[in-house]
Amino acid sequence: MSGSAAGERTGRPPARVVVVDDQTVVREGIVMLLGLLPGIEVVGSGGDGEEAVALVAELAPDVVLMDLRMPRCDGAEATRRIREQYPATQVVVLTTYADDESLFPALRAGARGYLTKDAGGDEIVRAVEDVLSGDAGLAPKIQRRLLERLSQAETAAPGPKEPPDGITAREAEVLVLIADGLSNQEIAKALHVSTATVKTHINNLFAKAGLKDRAQAVRYAYQHGLARPPGTSIP
Repeated sequence: MSGSAAGERTGRPPARVVVVDDQTVVREGIVMLLGLLPGIEVVGSGGDGEEAVALVAELAPDVVLMDLRMPRCDGAEATRRIREQYPATQVVVLTTYADDESLFPALRAGARGYLTKDAGGDEIVRAVEDVLSGDAGLAPKIQRRLLERLSQAETAAPGPKEPPDGITAREAEVLVLIADGLSNQEIAKALHVSTATVKTHINNLFAKAGLKDRAQAVRYAYQHGLARPPGTSIP
């Protein structure tokens, strides 16, 4: 049964979905699968994060099924931009990776769902329905990982201080990497974003903190407890 037919039968319009994945065969396979699922209508597809943002601007879909590791603009950065600029569109990550380095940046960026590519059709439909209802559409193993992380956080030592001067968490991440001596290109690779995005974050945090150069940024990071000078032991 097509998504449109299912929507008519239930009296609700099908969820309008955009699929984003840099692998053409995978993307086309997901589009084909979704076309067979009840309650879903695929309205567009793209190959990277830049295309994802452009498709959301053009088509105003209900949900984007978003891969994470893509060229030009990765899925986490595209998710952040979509949620900031087009908050009516929800994002469900559909990726091969379930590691912390992939999971938590995507959730912090605003993804409401997170599935791995071994998810079945029913699981995808349920995740789409969940995020459109205001719930989280998380695979069971992702839910378990979040609970494990929460349990670890409750017993861990206090974390670093909140960034001062209105610096965002992402800008603070960039600042820490500057303090570690990384170049803009190395920071971009570490955070899976473009060099242009790194430059934007640096310009923003320099403006907020009144910094003139990277040396001042390093000193600022040390002074505010966001990074530790080399050779300093953790208490």
